[in-house]
Amino acid sequence: MNTDTTESLVEELRQIQADFFATFGVTDIITNSKVFEVLIADTLNHKLIPGHSGSRDAKDKAGNEYEYKHYKESSSNHTWTFNDFSKTTIEKLTKVKSVIFAHIQDKNVPFPVFDWYYEVAGMIMSKYLAEATQKIKNNRKMINVGSKQIETNLALTKHETAGLCSGIYSEWIKKIVDTVLKIEKLVGTKNILTSNKFWEVLVALKLGHKVESEQAKHDAIDFFGNTYEYKVSKSSSWSFQDISKDVLKKYLNDKSIILATVDKNDFAVKRIYEADSKKVVRLLKQKLKAKQKRYAEQDKEVRRKQASLTAKDAKRIGAKLIYPLK
Repeated sequence: MNTDTTESLVEELRQIQADFFATFGVTDIITNSKVFEVLIADTLNHKLIPGHSGSRDAKDKAGNEYEYKHYKESSSNHTWTFNDFSKTTIEKLTKVKSVIFAHIQDKNVPFPVFDWYYEVAGMIMSKYLAEATQKIKNNRKMINVGSKQIETNLALTKHETAGLCSGIYSEWIKKIVDTVLKIEKLVGTKNILTSNKFWEVLVALKLGHKVESEQAKHDAIDFFGNTYEYKVSKSSSWSFQDISKDVLKKYLNDKSIILATVDKNDFAVKRIYEADSKKVVRLLKQKLKAKQKRYAEQDKEVRRKQASLTAKDAKRIGAKLIYPLK
């Protein structure tokens, strides 16, 4: 792998994002599948909302606001997910004109296509979720909405699109996808625009690791076959979500836990710490136990088993700073 070429392509992406921000006032469009929201807005002739919060993703010419949900054909989950919902977040849907449930065709095509979608009025979706979520017992408070639910329970049919990338964001999207495909070929990792994988690739470049393409048991692997769990954050606080016995057992099979901080505007890796897996697991168990006790004392339920490690925690368990080298 030519690291210099890869880093040059990463710099191209950084410049594309900087130019996009200067033009449209929207940043962080490269990762966490954000580029697919840009694709949806481009196809529907919407404008992205700068610095959006809550449910608002884009608006039309009349100023009506929309929330976007999408899944890719290559994904193992062919439904649209509402994570960590609450009465408040469900009520917020009444403020949007519609929820767009989009399908992205990214299999066996040279370029991803937003090819069809359902459009559900915000008021209708809010009412449906309020009723459908009453019986949900999972602590995470999440619900998946599928095509069958929308067609059967809401009596709606899908809309087909022209499948063309020809709106105000089209040239930007094409540049991003073209550059990303080149990076994926060089590093041997697919779907780097999904989740936090792009930042994992940047960290792996510094360590000589290869990031796994699939959401498998491990995040990365080295030349000798050792596996690693990656946690990448903008700050010196790393979140471990949906912690279970199986997840903790998986961590114990890794050579170490990599804790990295990155600058998502400059596309720069700032620091990388390597932490002993056993010590991380032990500390996570302690934090979860303390959290459960604290919540019980307040007569509250732990909705999601998650905990964060701070820079202070990293020092406490003897994590080593491995980048930059002193």
